[in-house]
Amino acid sequence: MGDLQVFFESTTGKITSAAIIAALLLIIFMMGHSSERKEGRSATHKDTMALALSSMFIAASLVLSNIKLFSMPQGGTVTPFSMLPIALCSYLIGTRSGVMAGTALGMLNLMINPYVIHPLQLLLDYPIAFAALGMGGPLRNTKAGLPGVYLVGIFGRFICSTLSGVVFFASYAEGTGMSPLLYSVVYNGTYIGAEGALTLIILLLPPVRSAVSRIKAQLSDR
Repeated sequence: MGDLQVFFESTTGKITSAAIIAALLLIIFMMGHSSERKEGRSATHKDTMALALSSMFIAASLVLSNIKLFSMPQGGTVTPFSMLPIALCSYLIGTRSGVMAGTALGMLNLMINPYVIHPLQLLLDYPIAFAALGMGGPLRNTKAGLPGVYLVGIFGRFICSTLSGVVFFASYAEGTGMSPLLYSVVYNGTYIGAEGALTLIILLLPPVRSAVSRIKAQLSDR
């Protein structure tokens, strides 16, 4: 436990995290390059566009995550839409890019503010949890649209946080009459659900839906 925390706080750990992030961004770039070649077109702008947009969404999510509307006592915050950019990446570019961008964001959070108590907790709280935000991509071309993509993403994030919290919240659940699993469900559902509801209200506004659909159409035409 302590060794992992020390490692990710060390220069070596931060370099390792940075290398993983760079590798993930390179994969996003190469996926764009590959899709262009499969469509019989020269890989001139789509691969670069995928990389630029993914990097922008990662940066936006990181900035928004530092604006805290409400903080929970044992960790977890309600932020102004910090989970949305990765879902938006998946919606506009594709599932693979969204998942890769989410994983990169998780590693970036691990590099900046690591909190590691167990290897499984590390995976669930950082790369896997943020990668899950991009898992709604298969709904990007359905009637569910961005709201559906976002809902699938935050549900995946909720599942990861809940599983991670089963161990972390075991001591807090004592005396509450709740099992660690139920305590984790309630705890994580509180802040993830609050931010999710706030974001969905915005996404369901007709002007917002129209604007996002136009952006997606414009990107598809390029």
